[in-house]
Amino acid sequence: MANLRQTPLTCSGHTRPVVHLAFSDITESSYFLISASKDGKPMLRQGDTGDWIGTFEGHKGAVWGVAINKDATRAASGAADFNAKIWDAVSGGELLSIPHKHIVKSVHFSKDSSHLATGSNEKLIRIWNLTKPDSPVMEFSGHSGCIKQAYYLRDDTRVVSCSDDKTLRLWDVNSGKEVDKLEFPMVPNSVEVSQDGQILTVTSGNTVSFWQAETLTKIKEWKVPTVVYSASLHPDKEVFVCGGDDLRMYKIDYNTGVELESFKGHFGPVHCVRFSPDGELYASGSEDGTLRLWQTTIGKTYGLWKCVDNSTTNNTNNGTTGVDAINSTSSVQNNSNALNLHEVAAN
Repeated sequence: MANLRQTPLTCSGHTRPVVHLAFSDITESSYFLISASKDGKPMLRQGDTGDWIGTFEGHKGAVWGVAINKDATRAASGAADFNAKIWDAVSGGELLSIPHKHIVKSVHFSKDSSHLATGSNEKLIRIWNLTKPDSPVMEFSGHSGCIKQAYYLRDDTRVVSCSDDKTLRLWDVNSGKEVDKLEFPMVPNSVEVSQDGQILTVTSGNTVSFWQAETLTKIKEWKVPTVVYSASLHPDKEVFVCGGDDLRMYKIDYNTGVELESFKGHFGPVHCVRFSPDGELYASGSEDGTLRLWQTTIGKTYGLWKCVDNSTTNNTNNGTTGVDAINSTSSVQNNSNALNLHEVAAN
């Protein structure tokens, strides 16, 4: 059997920790990745290669949360300057700034991009109509701690949120009322809505748990070897990946909880992980200020990874064939000019 070595793509450019990331859906120009960093400058990249496309400049504080709409035409960010901003993801220009009274930790677009959900250190989740953003159309109150993340689900009829108050809550968008609540022994560091909207993936302490999005019924829970800050379920629901305090990335069998792979590439704790929309790779962001892209199937030719069979060379160990995923490392260049996302992606 061939020996396979994971070779992540390293995406530099941020000067401070990367704390959140999000993928677009697959578009006619492939798909895209946006990252949030404490350096206050969200960055947009080609999702399958990590190549830098542009930087959104305008925040005056650490950016804690980012979102990109399905067709990658709009981006959103929430920051320590008490603002959520909407950006034109094609030109890079700022379209809208929505002031809050405290740090904005989370942003998420509705399916049609007409509304934005924000979560802040005011302990509130708000829904904004982006054509009339003077005041929120809905406000959810009930958390007793700062909001960590908030996402739409169930065709935008519900919002799920997790908070420093050690709870996860489900809200009805039409009534503004709390529908259900889960309590955890430790703060839930993250929540992810699966690509089909059916499963919530929650990290808390050294556990990753999975819940029915409709009923908040627990499906399963697995322990991992470290305090985990983020986890992501593969679109086919066969594996999940997670990362946290020990700097390692883990790939774990969703059905059995068996650790399949673990890799150390970052030089600081892993704050965020997400599978790409096609499931071919997963991205991680770290305290070390970098994003890394990892292959789901090691050795597969995809993006910048090229499968190289070392059996044709003399570089074999004890006669064993080795197959490496070789890549070119992505780099970021400073460019003050507005970039056309679709033109860059097509080249």
